[in-house]
This record gives sequence, structure tokens and C-alpha cells, in this order.
Amino acid sequence: MEKFFKLKEHGTNVRTELVAGLTTFMTMAYILAVNPSVLSDAGMDPTAVLLATCIASFIGTLCMSLLANLPFALSAGMGLNAYMTYTVCLGYGYTWQTALLAVFMEGLIFLILSATKVREAIFNAIPMELKKAVSVGIGLFIAFIGLQNAGLVQGNSSTLVSLVDFRGTFSTAGICAVLALVGVLLTAILYIRNVKGSILIGILGTWGLGMICQLCGIYVPDNVDYHSLFPTLAMTDFTALGNTFGQCFHVNIREVGIFNFIIVIFSFLFVDLFDTIGTLIGVSAKADLLDENGKLPQIRPALFADAIATTIGAVLGTSTVSTFVESASGVGAGGRTGLTSLTAAVLFLASMFLAPIFVAVPAFATAPALILVGFLMFTTITDIRFSAADMPSAIPAYLCVLAMPLFYSISEGIAIGVISYVVINLACGKYKKINPVMYVLAVLFVAKYIFL
Repeated sequence: MEKFFKLKEHGTNVRTELVAGLTTFMTMAYILAVNPSVLSDAGMDPTAVLLATCIASFIGTLCMSLLANLPFALSAGMGLNAYMTYTVCLGYGYTWQTALLAVFMEGLIFLILSATKVREAIFNAIPMELKKAVSVGIGLFIAFIGLQNAGLVQGNSSTLVSLVDFRGTFSTAGICAVLALVGVLLTAILYIRNVKGSILIGILGTWGLGMICQLCGIYVPDNVDYHSLFPTLAMTDFTALGNTFGQCFHVNIREVGIFNFIIVIFSFLFVDLFDTIGTLIGVSAKADLLDENGKLPQIRPALFADAIATTIGAVLGTSTVSTFVESASGVGAGGRTGLTSLTAAVLFLASMFLAPIFVAVPAFATAPALILVGFLMFTTITDIRFSAADMPSAIPAYLCVLAMPLFYSISEGIAIGVISYVVINLACGKYKKINPVMYVLAVLFVAKYIFL
């Protein structure tokens, strides 16, 4: 392990990497429950989706480990699964088989782009100020996801979001929110006191407190939105995978319309491309994996792993597989090499057999990990210079940070950052500092808003 993953070179050890991998998996385990739920609305078999998600996550994360030696895990991307179900299938009226074919084609295009170094060139063209901003923005973004998972943030017709009503729903949403807050404090104290595995301990400790509350009658499952916190053992129907495996090839393109199909492919392509690049930039910056020029040495195999996972995932029967921003939780727990992702990969494969146990980890228990990791990534903001001379770079960085949580999208944050960076620096006469690739990206982003 030392020779293959170069643990000492990265300042880590086997125990730290294993704990980091388990931490990453625990913060991502919710996808095993959410993805089947979302894609079933498109008419897909939920058990088949669960199996496809587990296998695709295993293959993609294993490739990330062995090819790139990076501590990043992959699974079916949130947002992309919702886009497939509620926009492509229910909105446009396409079958889920057609949507999976679009995902498959997107994966093939990504493989070509990775082989021709196009994605690598995009990664390297983004200036360091924006790369730091992406890390900060992702920090706020995943912290916001944590607040939502905890139930602390609720939708509000007047203010868009508001604090949960603790008293009105105390036995369900209220107590879950309280437990999440306790979990944040517990995790923060353990982290400050340099306790190894503090984030993982925080997740398990919060879950344990929840089970105690259920035993005492403080938490009362309604079996609709709030279920028992105790895991159950059940057998998985592995034959269900046949309901989705290879179904992406059972599509009549003539009935769909080639032009409409191309639009769907490029919609997936845009979102996944910049979500992945944004995640790699943000998490790599926090893990100190970027070199002195702001480049990620293992970027090419990392992008290959992402493309391979997307392609295979579509064949198995799941929406776009991409690098997960929750990988930051493993980085926060000390993960620095592919041993972290290898651990997560094995757990994804094992989850096929023990899915009820892994899925039982409640969202409010993983929320404290996301909130604390959000803070750790937010600290990168001190690397952004805000002097008067740096305003042409600082303001786009600020807009990038602002857009990610408020627009609920990493790719939208990058788009706003790139467009504003090019426009402001051009208007201020600093065109020489703009990489030519940035001009192309700015034009493509503007075109996306106009045509997609």
C-alpha cells in the first residue's frame, strides 16, 4: 500500500486513509436511498437503480483510486438525476431508456474530450483566484446541503428559505434539527481537540443519539417522511438489475428526433463537465493536491475515471455518475490518496448486500459532517487577495462564491465566475492575463444560457 499509494509522500497512513474512506462513504450513503427514489418517478425499478448505483459507484471510484491515486469518490450525481427525471422524462416526455442513452453518449463524449486533453485544458485555464473561489463556494454549497439534510432550512414562499419550526413538528423534523445541531457541536469539538476520525465519530454519535431519542419516544417515526432510525436486515433482489441493464440501447432515435436528442445530450454534458471540474478544483485545493501553478497532476486519469463511470452507469441503469463534492468530508478526515477512494469503492460494492443498513443512516446524522467540512473549505477564502489592484480578479471570485449556494449549482457558479472574469478584465484593459481558453468558455456559457 505504501509503494502503490505513496502514503508517506502524502503525509498520511493506512488508518487515516481507511477512516477517511469510511467517512466519505457515510456522507455519500444517502444517494443509495435518494437515487432510486428520484429515478423511480421516471418509471424505473427502484431496486434495479439501487444496484446500478452501487456497481457504477464502485467501478468509478475504483478507477479514481487505481488510475489517479486521488481521495475522490464517484456516484450518481444529485441534480443530474433530478434533471433526468423531472425535465427530460416528465418534462420533455422522453422515456427513461432515451434519457439513459443520452447519458451514455455524454460519457463517450467525455472519454474523447479526456483523451484529447480538452477537459484538462479547461481545468488548467481557470485562473488561481477562481480556483480558490470554487473551493470557498463549494464549502458554502455543501454546508447549505447539510442544513437542508438536517431539516434546519425550510422552504418559505415569502423569503425562499427560513428556519425550521422546532415546536410545531418536534417529534419529527424538530428533534432531527436539534440532533443535527448537537452533532455539529460534537464534531467541531472533536475536530478542534484533534481527535482522529472526528467527522466519522460525529456521524455515528449523532445517529446513536437519534436511536436513543426513538427509544425514549422523543423521536416518533411517521413512516412517511420520517422512518425508524434502526437498521433492518433484508435480502436484496439481484435479479432486478435486469430491468435496467442495457435498456439504454433499446431506443428508436427517429421517434425521439435527432435535434432534440442532441440538445438533451449537451444539457447533460454542460452540467456534468463543470460540476466535475468544479469539484476537482475545490476539493483538490483544500487537500493541497494542486501544484505551484494551480494544476492537478493527476487530472487526466481523474477525468477518465469520471467518464468511464458515466458510460458504464448508463448501461447498468443509472443517471450520470460524477465526482462527489462530499469527497471533501474524507479529505477533511485526512484522506490524501487513492486508498481513501478504494475504501469507499469497496463499501459501495458491499452496500449491495447490506443496503438496508447503509441506507438507514439518517440525513441529519451526516449533515454535521457536511457543515463542518463546508467550514474547512471556506477557510480558503483567506488565499484570495482583495486589494484594490486585485479587484478584477476578486470580484469574479466573489460572484462565483455567491452563485454556488444561491443557484444551487457548482457549474452555475463557475459560469458566473468565468463570464464576469473575462468581461471585467477586458473592460479594465487587463486582456493579456486572460487565457485564450477562458474566452471560449465565456462564449460557451453565454450560448448555454441562450439556447439550452
